[in-house]
Amino acid sequence: MEWKAFSGLRSACRHVRRSLCILPLVVAIAPSLQGASAAPVNVAPTVIVGNDRGGFIRARLKELREIRDSGQRVEIRGKVCFSTCTMYLGADDVCISPKTTFGFHGPAMAIGRMTQAQFDYTSRVIASHYPPSIAQWYMAEGRTRITGFYRMKGEQLIRLGIESCPAQISPR
Repeated sequence: MEWKAFSGLRSACRHVRRSLCILPLVVAIAPSLQGASAAPVNVAPTVIVGNDRGGFIRARLKELREIRDSGQRVEIRGKVCFSTCTMYLGADDVCISPKTTFGFHGPAMAIGRMTQAQFDYTSRVIASHYPPSIAQWYMAEGRTRITGFYRMKGEQLIRLGIESCPAQISPR
């Protein structure tokens, strides 16, 4: 595609702020760039996790799959991230606040008791959504707490290799 094809767009841009003309120009040029080796642009919105006290494993697995498939970044910035919320730690692109308190416990059913086989299987599913160092700890110790939580601050998990989120800039 030749530059002459954009002469109408160029002249129209003289009469408005040039920044308003960038998007139409990019849209017009994009088809001609096929095959160009440009870095892909991630347009998926970031998932910001606030205060999340957990929930059902099946629902969280579905959400995690959608996040992975869309390539979204996960930022855990809330005061707490308990139970199934901790499974975000295994996202492909995740960062955490050093101030967030994470709460880990073993799997449990909403109604009734799990058999040992169910408990072991569900523990492995949960652990598979953690980085290796956390998964190993969870299988050895973290899953043994059924009531209450093993609490860990984000700063401890950052020392174990989880990326720290950049500090947020407060509005003036």
